[in-house]
Amino acid sequence: MPSATLHDLHRPLGSTGLIVSPLGLGTVKLGRDQGVKYPNGFRIPDDRAAAELLAQARALGINLLDTAPAYGVSEQRLGPLLRGQRQDWVICSKVGEEFDAGLSHFDFSAAHTRRSVQRSLRRLETDYLDLVLVHSDGNDLAVLDDEVYGELERLKSEGLIRAFGFSGKTVAGGLRALERGDCAMVTYNLAEQGERPVLDYAAAHGKGILIKKALASGHACLAAGATDADPVRASFALVFAHPAVSSAIVGTINPAHLAANVASVAALLAVG
Repeated sequence: MPSATLHDLHRPLGSTGLIVSPLGLGTVKLGRDQGVKYPNGFRIPDDRAAAELLAQARALGINLLDTAPAYGVSEQRLGPLLRGQRQDWVICSKVGEEFDAGLSHFDFSAAHTRRSVQRSLRRLETDYLDLVLVHSDGNDLAVLDDEVYGELERLKSEGLIRAFGFSGKTVAGGLRALERGDCAMVTYNLAEQGERPVLDYAAAHGKGILIKKALASGHACLAAGATDADPVRASFALVFAHPAVSSAIVGTINPAHLAANVASVAALLAVG
């Protein structure tokens, strides 16, 4: 067993009933290497390397996996890779965004929402998704005025998903999303803290919060006045200082980085 793990540090995701590790593994790099915003190029790992990464994550106490139809072939690959392990993972996928031929396009209709969830279930080889988030195009309020949330409510009532929410880009969108939804995925890091009111609302109303871009997609860890010699630890210290935060999604495919991130979070939360 690794010396630093997250096994004893799992926490509730708002009032969803889901219990998640404080770090989640983002899987865009398992399925897509076009149109991504990381500072360096990368090679999509083969099945053996992907299986080893998932095994390492599980051994380190990570139980939250974040995927999406827009992440290339991520869902299709995860299905076979996770066979026999469904009970070990909390799986979050998304609806709304599709990625084809290097371009994103969006559909927030009820019909597309249902088709997307049903397709994700087939790809991931599961009877249910733990969490489904709306992949906003940035026009958050317009997206929420479309049919997508109503259809997610129906899918939840049918037992096909356990919880739903919103991955948006604005404070107004995040606040509106949490009025009806269970969870919001919010950008929050050393350089970008404008969506903090969404975290504050979640803390006051028992809603779930997942953090995206906690390490600024590998970019600006020393931005916004950070002077800590360890920018990763400084980033996680900021994120987990807020009581609403359940987990930060980090999309590394580097085993050393994964272990280091876990060690940093474990040390931070152990003293917190």
